[in-house]
Amino acid sequence: MQLRPETLELRTRFEFRIAHGSKKAHQNTLVRLTHDGLEGLGEASPSHYYGETPELVAEALRTWMPHLGGDPFAIDAIHARLDGVLQGHGAARAAIDMALHDWIGQRLGQPVWRLFGLDPSRVPVSCVTLGMASPEEMEQKLESVIDFPRIKVKLGSPGDVDNLRRIRARYKGWLQVDANAAWSAADAVRVLRAVEPLDIALVEQPVARGDLDGLRWVRERIGIPVYADESCHHLHDVGLLAGRVDGINLKLMKTGSLGEMRRMIHAARAHGMKVMLGSMVESSLALSAAAQLAPLADVLDLDGHWLLAHDPFSGAPGERGAITLSDAPGLGVTPAAAPAGAAR
Repeated sequence: MQLRPETLELRTRFEFRIAHGSKKAHQNTLVRLTHDGLEGLGEASPSHYYGETPELVAEALRTWMPHLGGDPFAIDAIHARLDGVLQGHGAARAAIDMALHDWIGQRLGQPVWRLFGLDPSRVPVSCVTLGMASPEEMEQKLESVIDFPRIKVKLGSPGDVDNLRRIRARYKGWLQVDANAAWSAADAVRVLRAVEPLDIALVEQPVARGDLDGLRWVRERIGIPVYADESCHHLHDVGLLAGRVDGINLKLMKTGSLGEMRRMIHAARAHGMKVMLGSMVESSLALSAAAQLAPLADVLDLDGHWLLAHDPFSGAPGERGAITLSDAPGLGVTPAAAPAGAAR
């Protein structure tokens, strides 16, 4: 197998601001895996919050290239070899895993969701995310997504409660919030009690990543379901979160593979927890990979492509929250037309 990484420059339509920081330009990595005349595609979206950078993605891919072997079907053995050389690096690993699944689906002429035995009619609608913003900015952002059936709002600033009240005054659909670990447990309860009358469907990660007891403390004091995100990366985290949260948010860039994500979904179900599939700032390539497991989820936040000024791929994510799994082989992704006036 041959692996060729390429820089994938993405820009959001608005500055995307969360509690960890903000930016408009995002440098992802496109991975092309070729073997026996077929090409599989993958995408890495590194997160500075987890200590990942485009440079580290490139170095991890270079380190792993000699250890891929010659059988794309041997995914578990490939991951074991990669672990033996270099552990972690979820985004880079996810890109390789996506490309392997894409290659396998194309070789077999089947979509990945069908190889998993899933039902495409059971895919939930996805929310779209509004980053933190001033009241004026939030009005502008809300106007662009007012007809979406589900909206997620990033929290972590002093104006959170007022912003949510303004949004709810205009928006009557599903509304969920995400603090990205910005609060202490006491502050989380204070803010969430204030917004509880606004019919908030769920809150993600109200406290710091390592504060598992804080998650439980918040959950016991509010009526809004609590989901873990930054506190949930791998299978062993699921058991630690049982009884502390109502659900978990899984992202390919954290789990590093569709296989790990699948195991975590079933473990969460065994503990009575709900499952949300989320995303970083990604194109439809990475989003379509996560969408292959969407029939197993309760909530979707596969919205990265709606945030982009231009999505370089077309795939499962569609318009206004629709996620559609096609019969196209592999991940079902194709290059999108370049925007008018783009350099060739």
